[in-house]
Amino acid sequence: MITKDKLRIFVLGLVVFIMVFSYVSTSVIATKVKQVNADEEISCLNSSESTSTYANGMVVLEAESGRILYQKNCNEKFAMASTTKIMTALVALKNSTNLDEKFVVDDRSVGIEGTSLYLRKGEEKTLRELLYGLMLPSGNDAAVAIACRIAGSEEEFVKLMNDEAKKLNLKNTSFANPHGLDSEGHYTSAYDLAIITSEAMKNDTFCEIVKTKNVRVSGNEEVAAKDLKNKNKLLWSMEGCEGVKTGFTDNAKRCFVCSAERGGMRLICVVLNCGPMFEEAERLLNMGFENFKKYTLLKSYQPNDKIPVKDGNKETVETYTKKHFILPLTVEEYAKIEYDVELPKEVEAPVEKEQELGEIKIKMNGNVLFKEKIYAMDEVKSTKFFDKVEEITDYWNI
Repeated sequence: MITKDKLRIFVLGLVVFIMVFSYVSTSVIATKVKQVNADEEISCLNSSESTSTYANGMVVLEAESGRILYQKNCNEKFAMASTTKIMTALVALKNSTNLDEKFVVDDRSVGIEGTSLYLRKGEEKTLRELLYGLMLPSGNDAAVAIACRIAGSEEEFVKLMNDEAKKLNLKNTSFANPHGLDSEGHYTSAYDLAIITSEAMKNDTFCEIVKTKNVRVSGNEEVAAKDLKNKNKLLWSMEGCEGVKTGFTDNAKRCFVCSAERGGMRLICVVLNCGPMFEEAERLLNMGFENFKKYTLLKSYQPNDKIPVKDGNKETVETYTKKHFILPLTVEEYAKIEYDVELPKEVEAPVEKEQELGEIKIKMNGNVLFKEKIYAMDEVKSTKFFDKVEEITDYWNI
């Protein structure tokens, strides 16, 4: 006669056997599915040839993908003049909680050389007003006032700027001040400056400020209100222009960063040490819009092929991918796009929901541009006897 204890020992032994068998089977199957990184770089598509331009350093970057469309000396270090203020504004916006609280500007911001908002001792301003004064007329005094308000001093604010540069993984950038006046250890590259701008353009307040043509900031009985005009001439003449910042010093010469958006594609152009900076930026951006278009090569949560299931309560399992992949391409490049889908011909139940089953590769000219895992859309239970026993013992909590 089989006692209750003997039955329990038998069932426990059976469960252990099933678990070991399942682990071995799963391990064997898992070796067939390669682990992939879905965040592949597209550096193989980046322009390696130098584009003819008057700029000593230049890049045209598509903001969403980070693809370089055109470049010249894009990783070479240059003085950046007032294009520095893009990072100043970005750091201020990331470290402020109230842009509209009035405060007395720090005395250290009064009388700074170069372009100015003409702040006076004891003058009251908000951070928002100072950001307009920073980005439109390029006030060096506004930069110092912002730095002192956010971090207590220029030196501490510059640390925040360099910390942000590290977070953005910039290789050729170092800040020594918040305004861009020539200084030892103050430099960037066209590519790094495009990355800074791309990050800044994700901020709605930044975008609103740099696209503003004219604005009035408040005054009082002692200080008159000020009418500010944006120095970016392309805001008045170029289709889709969104800003961003001009700059000039004796060392940096004429510098310009411009962002433009057309048809859902945002391009960022940086020209450093460039005489005809407005004309060059417009020409290069127009080249980008004429020759490139954004293509959605993979949609988020896009259904994929169905896979037959062996010994399951369903005959097939649907599959899908989670991430999307959008890339700017020329018409000729798009015609060369290939899809390589790796899925097993059959899977064995049980299959868990979101179980990794394979991968999809998007290629061009033999180069893998993007990889993404393929997952099971639904659970498929096993109809095998031992799996049923395991379900029962789990239910009994034996």
